Amino acid sequence: MYTTQMHAARQGIITKEMECVARKENQQPEYIRQLVAEGKVAIPANKHHTCINPEGIGSMLRTKINVNLGTSRDCKDYNLEMDKVNSAIQMGAESIMDLSTHGHTEIFRRKLTSECTAMIGTVPIYDSVIHHQKDLGELTAQDFLDTVRLHAEDGVDFVTLHCGITRKTIDQIKLHKRKLNIVSRGGSLVFAWMSMTGQENPFYEYFDEILDICAEHDVTISLGDACRPGCLADATDVCQIEELVRLGELTKRAWAKNVQVMVEGPGHVPLNQVQANMEVQQTICSGAPFYVLGPLVTDIAPGYDHITAAIGGAVAGMHGAAFLCYVTPAEHLALPNLEDVKQGIMAFKIAAHAADIAKGIPGARDIDDKMADARRVLDWEAQYACALDPETARAIRDSRAPEEGHSETCSMCGKFCAVRSMNKALNDERIDIL
Repeated sequence: MYTTQMHAARQGIITKEMECVARKENQQPEYIRQLVAEGKVAIPANKHHTCINPEGIGSMLRTKINVNLGTSRDCKDYNLEMDKVNSAIQMGAESIMDLSTHGHTEIFRRKLTSECTAMIGTVPIYDSVIHHQKDLGELTAQDFLDTVRLHAEDGVDFVTLHCGITRKTIDQIKLHKRKLNIVSRGGSLVFAWMSMTGQENPFYEYFDEILDICAEHDVTISLGDACRPGCLADATDVCQIEELVRLGELTKRAWAKNVQVMVEGPGHVPLNQVQANMEVQQTICSGAPFYVLGPLVTDIAPGYDHITAAIGGAVAGMHGAAFLCYVTPAEHLALPNLEDVKQGIMAFKIAAHAADIAKGIPGARDIDDKMADARRVLDWEAQYACALDPETARAIRDSRAPEEGHSETCSMCGKFCAVRSMNKALNDERIDIL
């Protein structure tokens, strides 16, 4: 008998989830089992989430993406959120994080874990205020633990817990004078709770109790980075690195109880620091999967932050990040609508795929080679079949089709098309331009 995927792996047992991941990754099940046993791959799969289609998260596997969704006080249409969820899964998102902060969160969360095949993640501290109907300063450490247990029982596959900030962090934040202080929503709530109550971070103080809950239900812990940089000026500073060191210690404590772990990372980071951030995390956290938000490589692109973050995400993935949290054009501005979600997913599918090619994932470039073959013979249907978003590609071409030679060229080059000219020249055919 085993409690978690890690526990099974350490006993030499290959679970059905490991077999599923092995098929998807074109790897041997035994290879996946070894990586899970070592903590280098996590398979978030709560025992109660019976409809899940399992995925493996690790730097040596395909780079996965997560989509953040959920209601807020100003946007609380559950049907609209479910439309976003279904669209996200259809477009290839491997994970959905429910970040709801308003309404009947329990009903929505249970709907996700009963209907969605993707991994489901949550941030229990958001739900603590809503579930217990207490304001932040009135909550007790036990209230927070009870919320973690509730989410585990509801079938959530992974929970983000900001375990790495302590009373010491309060002094650090005051001393080092960050430009943007703490921008992590969960991290700011923990910081505020400690400041108001004078108590230690309950997610750190009662970490062993949390591990027992997670082991019982096989919930993966995503160790949240409360001190992730919210601007380039704060990147890779003392607060961020000191918290990372503590997350490395907590990773080993979790593994000692057979609880799977992911470690969350920055944030806003200059492009030239992304590789160093990935390598430092891999060293400090003993190769645990790294889950990054972006990183965003500039601070001045509101409305286009899906691009800003995808640039950083591709570089992060190339250097070891295993899991990319998408960013939408609405980042820093508003709750994303359906079109924002699509733009964010597509940007990060591109980033993840680019990273997989760069780090040499077996078979990652096969679809690119098929696209090149289709372009060489100007086979438009085959090109659409290879595209990440066939509908958009087809719609763009059809809306601006050339007046003549539609099957051969596009309206950009017409008969000046290089591919057309080369095909004709190599076949000793006359090349007509006029």
